[in-house]
Amino acid sequence: MTVTLEPKTCARCGRTMEWRKAWARNWDQMRYCSDACRRHKLTATDEALEASILDLLDARAASATICPSEAARAVDPEGWRDLMEPARQAARRLVARDEVEITQGGHVVDPSHARGPIRIRRVRRG
Repeated sequence: MTVTLEPKTCARCGRTMEWRKAWARNWDQMRYCSDACRRHKLTATDEALEASILDLLDARAASATICPSEAARAVDPEGWRDLMEPARQAARRLVARDEVEITQGGHVVDPSHARGPIRIRRVRRG
């Protein structure tokens, strides 16, 4: 008998975690996809990046998009480059909560597999 459970989202990086047999005993308690994510957990900067993404989107038209660098610059104007991957992670967490979508070339993409430049927009309902 094959057991397949619903995928989860890592609480740190926002990537999708697929069920694995090795995680069978503690799948319900799994929150992180790796030891690195478990060690780093969420920080105040991570929460600030999420808030910054939502604030920037609120200040624009409903169909507008933003670049993760805009959120990084809003949180730390001097060291924003170091915040680029954390900004992408914040966007993936917001995708998991169904608040935003990540696009490339105007098309919605799976944030766990997106490579290269991305844009972030509010979820379009309907």
